[in-house]
Amino acid sequence: MRIRSLLAVVLALCLTFFTTACSGGTDANRGESNVTYDDIRNTGKANDCPTIGDAARGSIPLTAGQKYELRGICMHPVQVYAKEEPKNARQQAEFVEGKILTRYTSSLDEVYGDLTVTESGLQFQEKGGIDFQPITVLVPGGEEFPFSFSSKSLKATADGAAITTSTDFEGTYRTPSYRTSNFIDPKGRALTTGVQYAQGLIALGGDEKDLEKDNNKRYIDGIGTMSMSITKVDPETGEFAGVFTAIQPSDSDMGGREVVDIKVVGELYGRLEDA
Repeated sequence: MRIRSLLAVVLALCLTFFTTACSGGTDANRGESNVTYDDIRNTGKANDCPTIGDAARGSIPLTAGQKYELRGICMHPVQVYAKEEPKNARQQAEFVEGKILTRYTSSLDEVYGDLTVTESGLQFQEKGGIDFQPITVLVPGGEEFPFSFSSKSLKATADGAAITTSTDFEGTYRTPSYRTSNFIDPKGRALTTGVQYAQGLIALGGDEKDLEKDNNKRYIDGIGTMSMSITKVDPETGEFAGVFTAIQPSDSDMGGREVVDIKVVGELYGRLEDA
Protein backbone atom coordinates (compact mmCIF):
# COMPACT_ATOMS: atom_id res chain seq x y z
CA MET A 1 0.00 0.00 0.00
CA ARG A 2 2.82 2.34 0.86
CA ILE A 3 4.46 1.62 -2.49
CA ARG A 4 1.24 2.46 -4.33
CA SER A 5 0.91 5.74 -2.42
CA LEU A 6 4.49 6.63 -3.17
CA LEU A 7 4.03 5.87 -6.87
CA ALA A 8 0.90 8.05 -6.97
CA VAL A 9 2.76 10.99 -5.45
CA VAL A 10 5.68 10.59 -7.85
CA LEU A 11 3.31 10.34 -10.83
CA ALA A 12 1.47 13.49 -9.74
CA LEU A 13 4.73 15.41 -9.41
CA CYS A 14 5.86 14.25 -12.84
CA LEU A 15 2.59 15.28 -14.47
CA THR A 16 2.75 18.69 -12.78
CA PHE A 17 6.30 19.27 -13.99
CA PHE A 18 5.47 18.09 -17.50
CA THR A 19 2.42 20.34 -17.76
CA THR A 20 4.34 23.38 -16.52
CA ALA A 21 7.23 22.75 -18.89
CA CYS A 22 4.97 22.33 -21.90
CA SER A 23 2.94 25.44 -21.06
CA GLY A 24 6.05 27.63 -20.98
CA GLY A 25 6.07 28.23 -17.22
CA THR A 26 4.00 30.55 -15.13
CA ASP A 27 4.53 33.59 -17.37
CA ALA A 28 2.57 32.00 -20.22
CA ASN A 29 -0.49 31.71 -17.99
CA ARG A 30 -0.75 35.49 -17.79
CA GLY A 31 -1.78 35.94 -21.41
CA GLU A 32 -5.15 37.09 -22.73
CA SER A 33 -6.25 33.48 -23.34
CA ASN A 34 -6.55 32.97 -19.58
CA VAL A 35 -8.57 36.13 -18.93
CA THR A 36 -12.17 35.30 -18.13
CA TYR A 37 -15.31 37.36 -18.58
CA ASP A 38 -15.49 37.99 -14.85
CA ASP A 39 -11.92 39.36 -14.93
CA ILE A 40 -12.82 42.20 -17.30
CA ARG A 41 -16.52 42.80 -16.54
CA ASN A 42 -17.15 46.37 -15.34
CA THR A 43 -13.42 47.16 -15.38
CA GLY A 44 -13.20 49.00 -18.70
CA LYS A 45 -10.32 46.79 -19.88
CA ALA A 46 -12.29 45.64 -22.92
CA ASN A 47 -12.32 49.26 -24.08
CA ASP A 48 -8.51 49.51 -24.02
CA CYS A 49 -6.34 48.97 -27.08
CA PRO A 50 -3.44 46.50 -27.17
CA THR A 51 -0.01 47.94 -26.49
CA ILE A 52 3.55 47.18 -27.55
CA GLY A 53 6.80 47.78 -25.68
CA ASP A 54 8.48 51.16 -25.46
CA ALA A 55 11.59 49.63 -27.03
CA ALA A 56 9.76 49.09 -30.36
CA ARG A 57 11.57 51.75 -32.38
CA GLY A 58 12.20 49.99 -35.68
CA SER A 59 10.70 50.44 -39.13
CA ILE A 60 8.86 48.24 -41.64
CA PRO A 61 10.03 48.76 -45.23
CA LEU A 62 7.38 48.42 -47.93
CA THR A 63 7.68 47.42 -51.58
CA ALA A 64 5.95 49.44 -54.27
CA GLY A 65 3.39 47.42 -56.17
CA GLN A 66 2.88 44.85 -53.42
CA LYS A 67 -0.49 44.70 -51.67
CA TYR A 68 -0.68 45.27 -47.93
CA GLU A 69 -3.41 45.54 -45.33
CA LEU A 70 -3.68 47.36 -42.03
CA ARG A 71 -5.71 45.16 -39.70
CA GLY A 72 -6.78 45.07 -36.08
CA ILE A 73 -6.73 48.87 -35.88
CA CYS A 74 -7.94 50.05 -32.48
CA MET A 75 -8.71 53.66 -31.52
CA HIS A 76 -9.37 54.39 -27.87
CA PRO A 77 -10.66 57.93 -27.11
CA VAL A 78 -8.91 59.37 -24.07
CA GLN A 79 -9.90 63.04 -24.27
CA VAL A 80 -12.92 64.61 -25.99
CA TYR A 81 -13.41 68.34 -26.60
CA ALA A 82 -16.38 70.38 -27.83
CA LYS A 83 -15.92 73.69 -29.61
CA GLU A 84 -17.92 76.38 -27.84
CA GLU A 85 -18.67 79.85 -29.09
CA PRO A 86 -17.13 82.58 -26.88
CA LYS A 87 -19.31 84.86 -24.82
CA ASN A 88 -17.19 87.83 -25.85
CA ALA A 89 -17.40 88.72 -29.54
CA ARG A 90 -13.71 89.63 -29.56
CA GLN A 91 -12.64 86.15 -28.56
CA GLN A 92 -12.38 83.10 -30.80
CA ALA A 93 -14.16 79.80 -30.35
CA GLU A 94 -12.13 77.28 -28.34
CA PHE A 95 -12.27 73.56 -27.68
CA VAL A 96 -13.40 72.80 -24.14
CA GLU A 97 -12.60 69.41 -22.66
CA GLY A 98 -15.63 67.37 -21.65
CA LYS A 99 -16.44 64.12 -19.93
CA ILE A 100 -17.43 61.00 -21.86
CA LEU A 101 -20.77 59.77 -20.53
CA THR A 102 -20.70 56.59 -22.60
CA ARG A 103 -18.84 54.42 -20.11
CA TYR A 104 -16.87 51.53 -21.64
CA THR A 105 -18.05 51.39 -25.26
CA SER A 106 -16.21 54.24 -26.93
CA SER A 107 -13.34 52.49 -28.78
CA LEU A 108 -13.20 51.47 -32.41
CA ASP A 109 -11.72 48.01 -32.90
CA GLU A 110 -10.78 45.46 -35.57
CA VAL A 111 -10.81 48.18 -38.21
CA TYR A 112 -9.08 47.14 -41.44
CA GLY A 113 -8.33 48.42 -44.90
CA ASP A 114 -5.98 48.40 -47.88
CA LEU A 115 -2.55 50.01 -47.79
CA THR A 116 -1.04 51.01 -51.12
CA VAL A 117 2.53 52.13 -51.76
CA THR A 118 2.75 54.76 -54.50
CA GLU A 119 5.45 57.04 -55.84
CA SER A 120 4.09 59.89 -53.72
CA GLY A 121 3.80 57.89 -50.48
CA LEU A 122 1.36 55.63 -48.64
CA GLN A 123 -2.39 55.49 -49.13
CA PHE A 124 -4.80 53.83 -46.70
CA GLN A 125 -8.44 53.07 -47.51
CA GLU A 126 -10.64 51.84 -44.66
CA LYS A 127 -13.00 48.99 -45.56
CA GLY A 128 -14.74 47.84 -42.37
CA GLY A 129 -14.65 46.64 -38.79
CA ILE A 130 -16.24 48.03 -35.63
CA ASP A 131 -15.75 51.46 -37.15
CA PHE A 132 -18.27 53.67 -35.32
CA GLN A 133 -19.43 54.19 -31.76
CA PRO A 134 -22.21 56.48 -30.44
CA ILE A 135 -20.73 58.73 -27.75
CA THR A 136 -22.12 61.56 -25.62
CA VAL A 137 -19.80 64.16 -24.10
CA LEU A 138 -20.70 66.50 -21.22
CA VAL A 139 -19.01 69.92 -21.20
CA PRO A 140 -18.43 71.99 -18.02
CA GLY A 141 -21.40 74.24 -18.78
CA GLY A 142 -23.75 71.26 -18.44
CA GLU A 143 -24.63 70.84 -22.12
CA GLU A 144 -24.42 67.38 -23.68
CA PHE A 145 -23.29 66.71 -27.25
CA PRO A 146 -23.99 63.31 -28.81
CA PHE A 147 -21.94 62.26 -31.83
CA SER A 148 -20.93 59.17 -33.80
CA PHE A 149 -17.20 58.63 -33.40
CA SER A 150 -16.21 56.96 -36.65
CA SER A 151 -13.50 55.91 -39.07
CA LYS A 152 -15.87 54.91 -41.87
CA SER A 153 -14.42 55.26 -45.38
CA LEU A 154 -11.26 56.81 -43.96
CA LYS A 155 -8.92 57.72 -46.78
CA ALA A 156 -5.55 58.80 -45.41
CA THR A 157 -2.12 59.39 -46.89
CA ALA A 158 1.41 59.51 -45.48
CA ASP A 159 4.86 60.31 -46.80
CA GLY A 160 7.60 57.74 -47.33
CA ALA A 161 7.80 54.10 -48.41
CA ALA A 162 7.92 52.51 -44.95
CA ILE A 163 6.10 52.51 -41.64
CA THR A 164 8.35 54.18 -39.10
CA THR A 165 8.07 56.00 -35.80
CA SER A 166 7.67 59.25 -37.75
CA THR A 167 4.86 58.12 -40.07
CA ASP A 168 1.80 60.38 -39.95
CA PHE A 169 -1.41 59.45 -41.76
CA GLU A 170 -3.86 62.26 -42.47
CA GLY A 171 -7.20 62.09 -44.22
CA THR A 172 -10.98 62.43 -44.11
CA TYR A 173 -13.74 60.03 -43.11
CA ARG A 174 -17.54 59.81 -42.93
CA THR A 175 -19.50 60.24 -39.71
CA PRO A 176 -22.93 58.56 -39.81
CA SER A 177 -26.00 60.09 -38.23
CA TYR A 178 -26.39 59.49 -34.51
CA ARG A 179 -30.09 58.74 -35.12
CA THR A 180 -31.41 56.18 -37.58
CA SER A 181 -34.33 56.78 -39.94
CA ASN A 182 -36.73 54.87 -37.65
CA PHE A 183 -35.92 56.87 -34.52
CA ILE A 184 -39.03 58.56 -33.11
CA ASP A 185 -38.61 61.73 -31.04
CA PRO A 186 -40.72 62.45 -27.92
CA LYS A 187 -43.44 64.02 -30.09
CA GLY A 188 -43.75 61.02 -32.40
CA ARG A 189 -41.85 62.51 -35.33
CA ALA A 190 -39.43 60.50 -37.46
CA LEU A 191 -38.01 60.20 -40.95
CA THR A 192 -39.74 57.02 -42.16
CA THR A 193 -42.27 56.31 -39.36
CA GLY A 194 -44.42 58.26 -36.90
CA VAL A 195 -46.02 61.58 -37.70
CA GLN A 196 -44.69 64.71 -39.32
CA TYR A 197 -46.52 67.57 -37.61
CA ALA A 198 -46.92 66.85 -33.91
CA GLN A 199 -48.06 70.40 -33.12
CA GLY A 200 -51.18 70.31 -35.27
CA LEU A 201 -52.24 72.75 -37.96
CA ILE A 202 -53.24 75.54 -35.59
CA ALA A 203 -50.01 75.53 -33.64
CA LEU A 204 -47.95 75.73 -36.81
CA GLY A 205 -49.38 79.12 -37.81
CA GLY A 206 -46.68 81.75 -38.04
CA ASP A 207 -44.11 79.51 -36.35
CA GLU A 208 -43.90 77.08 -39.25
CA LYS A 209 -40.38 78.19 -40.20
CA ASP A 210 -39.13 77.71 -36.64
CA LEU A 211 -40.65 74.24 -36.42
CA GLU A 212 -39.64 73.10 -39.88
CA LYS A 213 -36.27 71.69 -38.75
CA ASP A 214 -37.91 69.59 -36.03
CA ASN A 215 -40.85 68.47 -38.15
CA ASN A 216 -38.96 67.52 -41.31
CA LYS A 217 -36.39 64.94 -40.23
CA ARG A 218 -33.33 64.37 -42.42
CA TYR A 219 -30.61 61.74 -42.38
CA ILE A 220 -27.41 63.80 -42.33
CA ASP A 221 -23.89 62.42 -42.61
CA GLY A 222 -20.86 64.45 -41.63
CA ILE A 223 -17.23 64.67 -42.69
CA GLY A 224 -14.35 64.45 -40.26
CA THR A 225 -10.58 64.81 -40.50
CA MET A 226 -8.18 62.44 -38.77
CA SER A 227 -4.46 62.35 -38.07
CA MET A 228 -2.76 59.11 -36.98
CA SER A 229 0.80 59.52 -35.67
CA ILE A 230 2.81 56.30 -35.28
CA THR A 231 5.33 56.38 -32.42
CA LYS A 232 6.14 52.66 -31.94
CA VAL A 233 6.88 49.97 -34.54
CA ASP A 234 7.72 46.29 -34.08
CA PRO A 235 9.20 44.95 -37.35
CA GLU A 236 9.03 41.32 -36.21
CA THR A 237 5.29 41.24 -35.59
CA GLY A 238 4.22 44.07 -37.91
CA GLU A 239 2.55 45.87 -35.00
CA PHE A 240 2.49 49.62 -34.59
CA ALA A 241 1.09 52.02 -32.00
CA GLY A 242 0.73 55.73 -31.52
CA VAL A 243 -1.87 58.45 -31.06
CA PHE A 244 -4.69 59.87 -33.16
CA THR A 245 -6.55 63.16 -33.34
CA ALA A 246 -9.94 63.48 -35.02
CA ILE A 247 -12.17 66.52 -35.56
CA GLN A 248 -15.74 65.89 -36.65
CA PRO A 249 -19.23 67.40 -36.31
CA SER A 250 -21.57 66.56 -33.46
CA ASP A 251 -25.02 65.12 -34.09
CA SER A 252 -27.67 67.42 -35.59
CA ASP A 253 -30.65 65.45 -34.20
CA MET A 254 -31.67 64.77 -37.81
CA GLY A 255 -31.50 68.45 -38.70
CA GLY A 256 -33.16 69.78 -35.56
CA ARG A 257 -30.16 71.34 -33.80
CA GLU A 258 -26.99 73.19 -34.65
CA VAL A 259 -23.83 71.10 -34.80
CA VAL A 260 -20.51 71.89 -33.15
CA ASP A 261 -17.03 70.61 -33.82
CA ILE A 262 -15.90 67.70 -31.65
CA LYS A 263 -12.22 66.85 -31.18
CA VAL A 264 -11.26 63.32 -30.12
CA VAL A 265 -7.72 62.47 -28.96
CA GLY A 266 -6.65 58.95 -28.04
CA GLU A 267 -4.48 55.88 -28.40
CA LEU A 268 -3.84 53.98 -31.63
CA TYR A 269 -2.86 50.37 -32.37
CA GLY A 270 -2.72 48.23 -35.52
CA ARG A 271 -0.93 45.55 -37.52
CA LEU A 272 0.58 45.44 -40.98
CA GLU A 273 -0.09 42.26 -42.99
CA ASP A 274 0.39 41.10 -46.56
CA ALA A 275 -2.82 41.14 -48.55
